[in-house]
Amino acid sequence: MKWVEFVEEGVIDWLHEPSDPSIRFWALQHLKDMDRDHPDVVAAQKAIMKSPCVKTILSAQKSEGHWGSADNMYLPKYTASTHSLLIMAELGAKRTEAIEHGIESIFGFQRDSGHFLTEAPKTERGRASVVKDGCCLDGNILYFMIHFGYLEDPRVKRLIEFQIEYHSDDVGGWKCRAYPINRSRVFPENCYMGGVKLLRGLASIPRKKRSKRIREIIDQEVEIILENRIYKYLRAPDGSRKDKAGWKRFGFPMFYQSDALEVLDLLTGLGIYDERMQDTIDLVIANRPADGKWLLKDSFNGKMLCDIEVKHKPSKWITLRALRVLRRYHGE
Repeated sequence: MKWVEFVEEGVIDWLHEPSDPSIRFWALQHLKDMDRDHPDVVAAQKAIMKSPCVKTILSAQKSEGHWGSADNMYLPKYTASTHSLLIMAELGAKRTEAIEHGIESIFGFQRDSGHFLTEAPKTERGRASVVKDGCCLDGNILYFMIHFGYLEDPRVKRLIEFQIEYHSDDVGGWKCRAYPINRSRVFPENCYMGGVKLLRGLASIPRKKRSKRIREIIDQEVEIILENRIYKYLRAPDGSRKDKAGWKRFGFPMFYQSDALEVLDLLTGLGIYDERMQDTIDLVIANRPADGKWLLKDSFNGKMLCDIEVKHKPSKWITLRALRVLRRYHGE
């Protein structure tokens, strides 16, 4: 079966509408195979900076560069600096002076080790903190740092080296104090959602720039996801695998959370094709409405600085992600 068999008439044109420059920006690249420097892609990204959501986020930025509190890059949740920069990266925003100002405010929370903690260090001792926590946070920061062109920045290289060192090579993943709430109810040893976010960050590193160690970690983390059939990582009382029900409701954006479609997008973007993905591929297809426009089933609207689409209505973001996955998985 070819991916075009899942494309209803008019859906591709719907995704390429100039009125949604963020969707158009990604769809031109991932469904039309246009390079980032193609004039149409460049024009779409330029339009993103004038889109209502990006303009709203940038208008909420403080003169010092941060969003929300200067002392906490994570709170208030969904409107603070980390969330604002992450969603702009996912919308496809380009690097500007304002975004650079925001990025510099984020670096103020980095510890000497390369790791980020949510509260700003107040002393040299605080900056030397060896607390290791929040792999989802580091993963999302790495993702938007790379999107905005900071891969070669020494501070980002420190972040990557920290995550290489902190990685649990024996059982995979990265430890987090918040995981698990109940050790007997999960299969993965370390934070599963956090691992997804860090894998996405590492996968954002261009293939030619991934060290041997990074490639090994990516391979190990991919295998953990496949072992858990993507969304079947919970342990039932009888020891059997249990679905993570929330992961079957597709949403955008996800922030520190994840879902089955986001993980499939990550895996197929890495070129992974494995029979253990089939159940999740079938889930994506089963969620496809007759008109070929997937619905937004999960949303943070009302909590972010700007709402994105309407819950339970046709979603360009979910449709783009689903078609991107099916195209990579099934081919032309």
